[in-house]
Amino acid sequence: MWLVGLGNPGSEYAGTRHNVGHDVARRLAERLKAKPVARTLAFEAYRARVPGGAGREVTILVPLLYMNRSGDALAAYESSSGERVAPEETLVVCDDVYLPVGVIRVRAQGSAGGHNGLSSVERHFGSPEYPRLRIGVGHAGREELVDHVLSRFDPVEREAVEAALDRAVEAAEVWAREGVLAAMNRFNQRARAEVRDEGESS
Repeated sequence: MWLVGLGNPGSEYAGTRHNVGHDVARRLAERLKAKPVARTLAFEAYRARVPGGAGREVTILVPLLYMNRSGDALAAYESSSGERVAPEETLVVCDDVYLPVGVIRVRAQGSAGGHNGLSSVERHFGSPEYPRLRIGVGHAGREELVDHVLSRFDPVEREAVEAALDRAVEAAEVWAREGVLAAMNRFNQRARAEVRDEGESS
């Protein structure tokens, strides 16, 4: 099993909306006390056993190429490790500008929805049929989209995002232990409630 947290490399992008996938991957590695197994110019890799997962292992990958080359980072990992990253056993974590800040959503498959990282992963896999976990980072107009995803959260948003990152780590653990449907059932229900609450308060 593989979890891939998408983002951009370098300290200038740390903490930006586009890098929440990196944040989840590293938090999961810390939570599972994952062992670092490789670091190259293209990726970081960690490996851990899944608690309650009947001895199953998950490899946590942090691509270190730019977002639109996320698939190239997976190819570099495969070449380095000799493993094939199986789409159906991979959870890709990324930001989503179509979800309110702090809402998370798990899907068994789907379209890239204009997300450059997902498009690159899809090209690498040759298929959109892989699980993904999206984290809402708020919406912006098309002209402002690049600036928006490369911006950092304001203090009010940051509180919601911190909670969302923790929930995303929990969802990733459920996916690794029980499968994508269990994660969808448990965490998407909460996501729907949060979207409804936000709509009622606006």
